[in-house]
Amino acid sequence: MIDLKSIGLGWMRKEAASGRMSRREFIQIAGAAGVTVAAADFMFAKAAKAAPNKGGHFIQALTGGGTKDVLDPAQTLDSYMINVSFGQLRNNLTEIAPDGSLIGELATEWEGLDGGKRWVFAIRTGVTFHNGKSLTPEDVVASFNHHRGPDSKSAASGLVKQIVDVRADGGNVVFELEAGNADWPFIVSDYHLVICPANADGTMDWQSGTGTGSYKLESFEPGVNTRVIRNENYWKEGRAHFDSAENLFIPDAGARANALITGSLHAYSNLDLKTVGLMGRDPNIQIFPITGNKHAVLPMHVDTAPFDNLDVRLALKYAINREELVSKILRGQGEVGNDSPIGPANAYRATPEELPQRPYDPDKAKFHLKKAGMDSLKVQLSLADTAFEGAIDAGSLYAESAKPAGIEIEVVREAEDSYWDNVWLKKPWCGGYWGGRPTEDWMFSQVYQAGADWNETKWANPRFNELLIQARSELDEKKRRDMYVEMQIICSEDGGALIPIFMAYTHAASTKIALPDQIANNWELDGHKNVERWSMA
Repeated sequence: MIDLKSIGLGWMRKEAASGRMSRREFIQIAGAAGVTVAAADFMFAKAAKAAPNKGGHFIQALTGGGTKDVLDPAQTLDSYMINVSFGQLRNNLTEIAPDGSLIGELATEWEGLDGGKRWVFAIRTGVTFHNGKSLTPEDVVASFNHHRGPDSKSAASGLVKQIVDVRADGGNVVFELEAGNADWPFIVSDYHLVICPANADGTMDWQSGTGTGSYKLESFEPGVNTRVIRNENYWKEGRAHFDSAENLFIPDAGARANALITGSLHAYSNLDLKTVGLMGRDPNIQIFPITGNKHAVLPMHVDTAPFDNLDVRLALKYAINREELVSKILRGQGEVGNDSPIGPANAYRATPEELPQRPYDPDKAKFHLKKAGMDSLKVQLSLADTAFEGAIDAGSLYAESAKPAGIEIEVVREAEDSYWDNVWLKKPWCGGYWGGRPTEDWMFSQVYQAGADWNETKWANPRFNELLIQARSELDEKKRRDMYVEMQIICSEDGGALIPIFMAYTHAASTKIALPDQIANNWELDGHKNVERWSMA
């Protein structure tokens, strides 16, 4: 009699669930092991029922795109290219699982040595790129070096700056860091740090869109549409269920909603919260908010007047009614922010006792204006709804709440399709949002570290940057927490980032789409892996 344990009953169930084993084959193997036909039939039905359906053409609308989008992961700016490049075309060394844990992707295991200054990653074998080339450690080295060097314009330069050396060593890749970093395995899951094939000269081939991901690039029209087809040789079991997918850039929330209602779309995120209740009554639509670290931000360039004056920054922070934004813009789908980017899903978030909530206080705002030598203030705030959902309305509410403090805010409505190219990082005061990061070091290094390419406020606080380096290698949990709490306080009291609200990721999908039991909250759209993880119902 065949021993099912030696075959692996779990393996049989996986084969049935993936569609690679027919009912007849399952019953025959189970029968040879002494399982009755009825029992085997029940086992197969249960496994097959859990299996996502294969096939179909998935269409989604994404925000955060533009005509200047490119396939270079170093230049990925917002959700459109994150979803396409990171979620469909390519893979990382590690991956944030739906439950928030860290798992291997193109690395099977890793080890930290010398107090976290050296990290060794074992590279998965048997993986091929879309062009048929086998993945090697040299591809990983080329992909990381693409973001390094004094002339790098990569948005990940703040993350990779700590790399002293990266090299292939047999089947491994070794990272030598300038100091210990306990979070390094998390950081290599960043959406910029995807792995592309190496060219003969050791550079990275990003131009072709080739990767090891679940889908292969079919066409790419920046700011309009990207089409992909399933990678039939994808190495992950139980993923990549759609035959093909289409990614439309639709910045207008109303247009996205209408497309879903009429059946032109299967899913989209960033709902218009004013109409979400009405959409939820449609029996053909499923609405699902996901709470994470996503937050809106109004970054001020601290090297540009009047924002170079700390008291002006504090006046603006006291002049905004955060509770009103949660109520009227988020419709309760979020919470007030406190000018620190560390959110509810982070391990070391400061408590209200450690960092008291900054209230709406026009008199306090007037006090700081007076300290700055001003009786009144007139400033421009550049916004578009692509900055974050409801941004224009939020700006209007802010302008009204600031008037009692003697502050006149002119909301400048910018073009949606060029916002991230022409406004963000360029205008001295604008809007934006961050999905947050799984670790404090990751968020601080990429956006708040002095000199980081995405330091959107041009902020450089010596004490903050000193703590940033120290906290990375501190293994004592209490000391590490104390450092990160102090950094949050410094951000709130000195920084140029006005963070008024944390908001839920909001999604709508057709009931034709089968959603997994657990949806990731590290980014919108199932951690931007929805095209890989979802299927037709």
